Amino acid sequence: QVQLVESGGGLVQPGGSLRLSCAASGNIFSIYFMGWYRQAPGKQRELVCGISSSGSTDYASSVKGRFTISRDNAKNTMYLQMNSLKPDDTGVYYCYADALGRAYWGQGTQVTVSS
Repeated sequence: QVQLVESGGGLVQPGGSLRLSCAASGNIFSIYFMGWYRQAPGKQRELVCGISSSGSTDYASSVKGRFTISRDNAKNTMYLQMNSLKPDDTGVYYCYADALGRAYWGQGTQVTVSS
C-alpha cells in the first residue's frame, strides 16, 4: 500500500507561480513511476508530467518549459514547480504513483489561475 498526500494548491494570478508537493508513505520502495494529473471542470483527467524511479521525466506539450517535476527520495516527496501559469492550468491536481503495477492517487489539490 502507498499513501499520497498533496499540498500547495491555491489561487494565483496569470503569470504567477505555485509549487505543489506530494508526500508518499507506505511501501514507497515499490514505486516505479510518479506523476501529476489534472482535471479541469467538465474535462477528463489528463497527465501533466511524470518522473520514473531513474529520474527521467516527461511533460505534456501544454506545460513543457513552464512546469518542472522533481522528487526528493530522502523526503519521499515529489514536487511540481509551476511557472508562467495560465487560466487554462486551472483544475484539481492529483498526485499519482505506480507501484508494482497498481495505481495510487492522492486526494487532489485545487489550483485556480485567475485575475
